[in-house]
Amino acid sequence: MKETWKAMDIYIGFDSAWTDNPKAPGAICAVGFEGNFATLFHEPRLARFDQALAFIREVRSVSGNTLVALDQSTVVPNSAGMRPVERVVASLVSWLGGGVQPSNRGRLGMFCDSSPIWRFLSELGAVEDPEQSRRAVDGLYLMEVFPALALASMGARFFSRLGAPRYNPGRKKTFRMADWVCVADTAAQEGRLLGCEQLAEWCCNAGRISQPRKADQDRLDSALCVLIALHWRLRPRGASVLLGDLATGYMVSPATPKVREYLTKSAQKYSVAVDGVDDSSV
Repeated sequence: MKETWKAMDIYIGFDSAWTDNPKAPGAICAVGFEGNFATLFHEPRLARFDQALAFIREVRSVSGNTLVALDQSTVVPNSAGMRPVERVVASLVSWLGGGVQPSNRGRLGMFCDSSPIWRFLSELGAVEDPEQSRRAVDGLYLMEVFPALALASMGARFFSRLGAPRYNPGRKKTFRMADWVCVADTAAQEGRLLGCEQLAEWCCNAGRISQPRKADQDRLDSALCVLIALHWRLRPRGASVLLGDLATGYMVSPATPKVREYLTKSAQKYSVAVDGVDDSSV
């Protein structure tokens, strides 16, 4: 009997670090699935925008769908302040004890006209339509994600007042080693649930780093990004949320019922769509 090979879908997580500082690059990784099985893993590595672009071109699928989950704003029409979707997310993240960096065109080197993100997106040429990316059987897609938001649904202990993990080694005054281990373990558990044993093992090993550096966090965040992409495609649609829209800005994230409820109430306040529906008049 002739064996039938399935197309391979590629999932890529890219923590861009927002600027193109050679001394502080972002990180990128990838997982490949043939049918229901993870058969490919490119472990997180440091990467600037050009290196990330080359990586994506090298590993993207030739016979299936490729989805890039990017930890940086991709739709930024506002000249100042926060995007509406960031106000919604900030309401939750602030309650958790974290913060949300505002995205606007006034931030030089990040979102001004000459910022590297715009050239990256232009040269990548990916389709930016989250709902379409869920259904696609081939092509190159990209969506915006935010690991700090996703963690509130990935780990139950993170969804509580001031429960946000302090796992950034670059912030020595607030960094907590126990939180670093917990985030790594949470990512490993999510990887196992999604069938990515190699990714899960990498995350476990990251949690064992005795003195993590900022570069280690960037790598871990790229792993969180790819987990968000996997969650979006492989889990039921209701297990994730799409906040905002393609005109004013959006984010895709895993969402437990409690997280969804919190975000939906905030979205009504700021007239932001949830899963394509604006319930602000309700």
